Amino acid sequence: MAPPVSPPSSLAPGSWRVQGRVLKALLLREMLTRYGRHNIGFLWLFVEPMLFTLGVAALWTAAEAYHGSDLPIVAFALTGYSSVLLWRNMPGRCIGALWSNLSLLYHRNIRVLDIYVARVLLEFGGATISFAGLSLLFITIGSIDPPRNILEVVGGWLLIAWIGAALAIFLGALSHESELVDKLWHPASYLIFPLSGAAFLVDALPPVAREYVLYIPMVHGTEIVREGFFGTRITAHYDLGYVVPFCLVLTLLALMTTRWVARRVVPE
Repeated sequence: MAPPVSPPSSLAPGSWRVQGRVLKALLLREMLTRYGRHNIGFLWLFVEPMLFTLGVAALWTAAEAYHGSDLPIVAFALTGYSSVLLWRNMPGRCIGALWSNLSLLYHRNIRVLDIYVARVLLEFGGATISFAGLSLLFITIGSIDPPRNILEVVGGWLLIAWIGAALAIFLGALSHESELVDKLWHPASYLIFPLSGAAFLVDALPPVAREYVLYIPMVHGTEIVREGFFGTRITAHYDLGYVVPFCLVLTLLALMTTRWVARRVVPE
Protein backbone atom coordinates (compact mmCIF):
# COMPACT_ATOMS: atom_id res chain seq x y z
CA MET A 1 0.00 0.00 0.00
CA ALA A 2 1.41 3.36 -1.05
CA PRO A 3 2.02 5.93 1.69
CA PRO A 4 -0.50 8.77 1.85
CA VAL A 5 0.41 11.83 -0.19
CA SER A 6 0.37 15.11 1.67
CA PRO A 7 -1.82 17.81 0.14
CA PRO A 8 0.02 20.56 -1.78
CA SER A 9 -1.04 23.15 0.77
CA SER A 10 1.11 21.48 3.43
CA LEU A 11 4.19 22.26 1.35
CA ALA A 12 3.43 25.95 1.12
CA PRO A 13 4.78 27.01 4.56
CA GLY A 14 8.09 25.23 3.90
CA SER A 15 8.33 26.77 0.44
CA TRP A 16 7.75 30.24 1.84
CA ARG A 17 10.43 29.69 4.47
CA VAL A 18 12.93 28.65 1.79
CA GLN A 19 11.96 31.65 -0.31
CA GLY A 20 12.45 33.93 2.67
CA ARG A 21 15.92 32.52 3.36
CA VAL A 22 16.88 32.91 -0.30
CA LEU A 23 15.83 36.56 -0.40
CA LYS A 24 17.53 37.27 2.93
CA ALA A 25 20.79 35.75 1.68
CA LEU A 26 20.60 37.69 -1.58
CA LEU A 27 19.90 40.93 0.29
CA LEU A 28 22.88 40.42 2.61
CA ARG A 29 25.12 39.51 -0.33
CA GLU A 30 24.01 42.58 -2.26
CA MET A 31 24.62 44.91 0.69
CA LEU A 32 28.09 43.50 1.33
CA THR A 33 29.00 43.59 -2.35
CA ARG A 34 27.78 47.13 -2.86
CA TYR A 35 28.76 48.81 0.40
CA GLY A 36 31.33 46.50 2.00
CA ARG A 37 32.27 46.63 5.66
CA HIS A 38 34.25 49.88 5.64
CA ASN A 39 33.20 53.36 6.83
CA ILE A 40 29.48 53.23 7.63
CA GLY A 41 28.87 50.16 5.44
CA PHE A 42 25.27 49.37 4.56
CA LEU A 43 24.09 52.63 6.18
CA TRP A 44 24.93 54.22 2.84
CA LEU A 45 21.79 52.47 1.61
CA PHE A 46 19.66 55.27 3.04
CA VAL A 47 22.28 57.93 3.83
CA GLU A 48 23.01 58.39 0.11
CA PRO A 49 19.38 59.23 -0.86
CA MET A 50 19.13 61.39 2.26
CA LEU A 51 22.11 63.47 1.14
CA PHE A 52 20.66 63.86 -2.34
CA THR A 53 17.27 65.01 -1.03
CA LEU A 54 18.87 67.35 1.52
CA GLY A 55 21.05 68.84 -1.21
CA VAL A 56 18.06 69.51 -3.47
CA ALA A 57 16.04 70.99 -0.59
CA ALA A 58 18.96 73.26 0.36
CA LEU A 59 19.43 74.46 -3.23
CA TRP A 60 15.71 75.14 -3.64
CA THR A 61 15.61 77.04 -0.36
CA ALA A 62 18.66 79.12 -1.28
CA ALA A 63 17.26 79.90 -4.73
CA GLU A 64 13.71 80.45 -3.42
CA ALA A 65 12.52 78.19 -6.24
CA TYR A 66 9.04 78.61 -7.67
CA HIS A 67 6.99 75.44 -7.85
CA GLY A 68 3.51 76.71 -8.56
CA SER A 69 2.23 77.10 -4.99
CA ASP A 70 2.89 78.69 -1.61
CA LEU A 71 3.83 75.38 -0.01
CA PRO A 72 7.03 75.12 2.06
CA ILE A 73 9.95 74.44 -0.26
CA VAL A 74 11.49 71.84 2.07
CA ALA A 75 8.31 69.77 2.22
CA PHE A 76 7.79 70.13 -1.53
CA ALA A 77 11.34 68.97 -2.32
CA LEU A 78 11.12 66.13 0.21
CA THR A 79 7.94 64.65 -1.27
CA GLY A 80 9.04 65.17 -4.87
CA TYR A 81 12.64 64.05 -4.94
CA SER A 82 12.19 61.18 -2.52
CA SER A 83 9.57 59.85 -4.94
CA VAL A 84 11.99 60.21 -7.85
CA LEU A 85 14.67 58.21 -6.04
CA LEU A 86 12.14 55.47 -5.37
CA TRP A 87 11.09 54.77 -8.97
CA ARG A 88 14.35 55.75 -10.67
CA ASN A 89 16.89 53.75 -8.68
CA MET A 90 15.08 50.41 -8.96
CA PRO A 91 15.53 49.97 -12.76
CA GLY A 92 19.09 51.27 -12.53
CA ARG A 93 20.00 48.48 -10.12
CA CYS A 94 18.15 45.71 -11.97
CA ILE A 95 19.44 46.46 -15.47
CA GLY A 96 22.38 44.15 -16.06
CA ALA A 97 22.00 42.53 -12.64
CA LEU A 98 21.70 39.02 -14.03
CA TRP A 99 25.07 39.09 -15.78
CA SER A 100 26.92 39.62 -12.51
CA ASN A 101 24.93 36.92 -10.70
CA LEU A 102 24.83 34.05 -13.20
CA SER A 103 26.87 31.80 -10.92
CA LEU A 104 24.12 31.99 -8.28
CA LEU A 105 21.72 30.19 -10.58
CA TYR A 106 23.60 26.93 -9.96
CA HIS A 107 21.81 26.89 -6.60
CA ARG A 108 18.55 25.01 -7.00
CA ASN A 109 16.46 27.41 -4.92
CA ILE A 110 17.61 30.63 -6.58
CA ARG A 111 15.67 31.81 -9.61
CA VAL A 112 16.14 34.72 -11.96
CA LEU A 113 13.21 36.57 -10.40
CA ASP A 114 14.78 36.30 -6.93
CA ILE A 115 17.80 38.33 -8.06
CA TYR A 116 15.60 41.16 -9.27
CA VAL A 117 13.26 41.06 -6.27
CA ALA A 118 16.19 41.28 -3.85
CA ARG A 119 17.51 44.41 -5.57
CA VAL A 120 14.08 45.99 -5.72
CA LEU A 121 13.52 45.36 -2.00
CA LEU A 122 16.91 46.85 -1.18
CA GLU A 123 16.18 50.04 -3.11
CA PHE A 124 12.69 50.25 -1.65
CA GLY A 125 14.07 49.91 1.88
CA GLY A 126 16.74 52.56 1.35
CA ALA A 127 14.38 55.11 -0.21
CA THR A 128 11.68 54.47 2.40
CA ILE A 129 14.03 54.85 5.37
CA SER A 130 15.42 58.03 3.80
CA PHE A 131 11.96 59.52 3.25
CA ALA A 132 10.65 58.56 6.69
CA GLY A 133 13.85 59.64 8.45
CA LEU A 134 13.99 63.05 6.79
CA SER A 135 10.28 63.59 7.39
CA LEU A 136 10.68 62.89 11.10
CA LEU A 137 13.75 65.13 11.26
CA PHE A 138 12.07 68.10 9.59
CA ILE A 139 8.88 67.64 11.59
CA THR A 140 10.88 67.51 14.85
CA ILE A 141 12.79 70.72 14.12
CA GLY A 142 9.63 72.46 12.92
CA SER A 143 10.59 72.90 9.26
CA ILE A 144 7.49 71.09 8.00
CA ASP A 145 4.11 70.11 9.39
CA PRO A 146 3.15 66.46 9.96
CA PRO A 147 1.27 64.77 7.10
CA ARG A 148 -2.47 65.44 7.07
CA ASN A 149 -3.26 61.84 6.09
CA ILE A 150 -0.48 59.35 6.78
CA LEU A 151 -2.38 56.45 5.18
CA GLU A 152 -2.68 58.37 1.93
CA VAL A 153 1.05 59.11 1.99
CA VAL A 154 1.75 55.40 2.48
CA GLY A 155 -0.67 54.47 -0.30
CA GLY A 156 0.91 56.89 -2.77
CA TRP A 157 4.39 55.75 -1.77
CA LEU A 158 3.50 52.08 -2.32
CA LEU A 159 1.96 52.96 -5.69
CA ILE A 160 5.22 54.61 -6.81
CA ALA A 161 7.13 51.58 -5.52
CA TRP A 162 4.85 49.29 -7.53
CA ILE A 163 5.53 51.26 -10.70
CA GLY A 164 9.27 51.27 -10.05
CA ALA A 165 9.43 47.57 -9.17
CA ALA A 166 7.46 46.39 -12.20
CA LEU A 167 9.50 48.63 -14.49
CA ALA A 168 12.76 47.46 -12.89
CA ILE A 169 12.01 43.75 -13.31
CA PHE A 170 10.79 44.26 -16.88
CA LEU A 171 13.84 46.28 -17.95
CA GLY A 172 16.19 44.04 -15.96
CA ALA A 173 14.99 40.95 -17.82
CA LEU A 174 15.14 42.71 -21.20
CA SER A 175 18.66 43.98 -20.51
CA HIS A 176 19.94 40.41 -20.34
CA GLU A 177 18.97 39.99 -23.99
CA SER A 178 20.03 43.41 -25.30
CA GLU A 179 22.56 46.01 -24.17
CA LEU A 180 20.38 48.69 -25.76
CA VAL A 181 18.17 48.67 -22.66
CA ASP A 182 21.01 50.01 -20.54
CA LYS A 183 21.94 52.58 -23.19
CA LEU A 184 18.37 53.83 -23.57
CA TRP A 185 17.22 53.80 -19.94
CA HIS A 186 19.66 56.45 -18.72
CA PRO A 187 18.60 59.18 -21.17
CA ALA A 188 14.97 58.10 -20.83
CA SER A 189 15.10 58.42 -17.03
CA TYR A 190 16.58 61.92 -17.35
CA LEU A 191 13.75 62.89 -19.70
CA ILE A 192 11.04 61.40 -17.45
CA PHE A 193 12.57 62.98 -14.32
CA PRO A 194 11.41 66.60 -14.95
CA LEU A 195 7.99 65.33 -16.10
CA SER A 196 7.38 63.03 -13.10
CA GLY A 197 5.84 65.70 -10.88
CA ALA A 198 8.85 66.15 -8.61
CA ALA A 199 9.26 69.86 -9.32
CA PHE A 200 5.70 70.96 -10.00
CA LEU A 201 2.08 70.49 -9.04
CA VAL A 202 -0.17 69.22 -11.80
CA ASP A 203 -2.77 71.80 -10.81
CA ALA A 204 -0.29 74.61 -11.62
CA LEU A 205 0.04 73.48 -15.25
CA PRO A 206 -2.12 74.72 -18.13
CA PRO A 207 -5.07 72.37 -18.83
CA VAL A 208 -3.50 71.12 -22.08
CA ALA A 209 -0.19 70.25 -20.41
CA ARG A 210 -2.04 68.73 -17.46
CA GLU A 211 -3.84 66.29 -19.74
CA TYR A 212 -0.62 65.00 -21.27
CA VAL A 213 1.50 64.86 -18.12
CA LEU A 214 -1.08 62.59 -16.45
CA TYR A 215 -0.20 59.87 -18.95
CA ILE A 216 3.03 59.45 -16.96
CA PRO A 217 2.16 56.98 -14.16
CA MET A 218 4.69 58.32 -11.65
CA VAL A 219 2.87 61.64 -11.56
CA HIS A 220 -0.22 60.02 -10.04
CA GLY A 221 1.73 58.51 -7.15
CA THR A 222 3.52 61.78 -6.43
CA GLU A 223 0.22 63.67 -6.40
CA ILE A 224 -1.25 61.18 -3.92
CA VAL A 225 1.76 61.50 -1.62
CA ARG A 226 1.50 65.28 -1.71
CA GLU A 227 -2.24 65.24 -1.08
CA GLY A 228 -1.61 63.07 1.95
CA PHE A 229 1.10 65.46 3.12
CA PHE A 230 -0.61 68.80 2.44
CA GLY A 231 -4.31 67.91 2.52
CA THR A 232 -6.64 70.61 1.24
CA ARG A 233 -3.79 73.06 0.70
CA ILE A 234 -3.40 71.57 -2.78
CA THR A 235 -5.70 70.25 -5.47
CA ALA A 236 -4.28 66.87 -6.45
CA HIS A 237 -4.89 65.31 -9.86
CA TYR A 238 -4.66 61.52 -10.16
CA ASP A 239 -6.65 58.67 -11.62
CA LEU A 240 -6.44 55.24 -9.98
CA GLY A 241 -8.60 53.88 -12.79
CA TYR A 242 -5.66 54.56 -15.11
CA VAL A 243 -2.58 53.93 -13.03
CA VAL A 244 -3.65 50.67 -11.33
CA PRO A 245 -4.44 48.86 -14.62
CA PHE A 246 -1.19 50.26 -16.01
CA CYS A 247 0.72 48.72 -13.09
CA LEU A 248 -1.08 45.40 -13.48
CA VAL A 249 -0.23 45.19 -17.19
CA LEU A 250 3.39 46.23 -16.56
CA THR A 251 3.70 43.63 -13.77
CA LEU A 252 2.35 40.92 -16.06
CA LEU A 253 4.81 41.91 -18.79
CA ALA A 254 7.65 41.89 -16.26
CA LEU A 255 6.81 38.39 -15.02
CA MET A 256 6.35 37.03 -18.54
CA THR A 257 9.66 38.53 -19.71
CA THR A 258 11.48 37.21 -16.66
CA ARG A 259 10.09 33.71 -17.25
CA TRP A 260 11.14 33.88 -20.90
CA VAL A 261 14.68 34.96 -19.96
CA ALA A 262 14.90 32.28 -17.23
CA ARG A 263 14.35 29.59 -19.85
CA ARG A 264 17.16 30.95 -22.02
CA VAL A 265 19.74 31.91 -19.41
CA VAL A 266 22.88 29.77 -19.08
CA PRO A 267 24.61 29.83 -15.65
CA GLU A 268 28.36 30.50 -15.67
